[in-house]
Amino acid sequence: MLFKKKIAEEAAGSKRFHVKLTEQLPELGQITILVDTDTGVNYIQTWVGTGGGITPLLDANGDVVVEEGYRS
Repeated sequence: MLFKKKIAEEAAGSKRFHVKLTEQLPELGQITILVDTDTGVNYIQTWVGTGGGITPLLDANGDVVVEEGYRS
């Protein structure tokens, strides 16, 4: 049932991730902050040259940043 729900949501145009911020850094590449609209978890995505990565965004205490408005 989970896959049927996911397919139905994609067909309806809903997106799993919301782009919160994108910033170009000269000579370093691009940094994007994404929010998972199902869980509220924030991720930091980087693109440098031909490589990139994604990881959960952490606050000053090392805890994962979670947007309360998105949590199910």
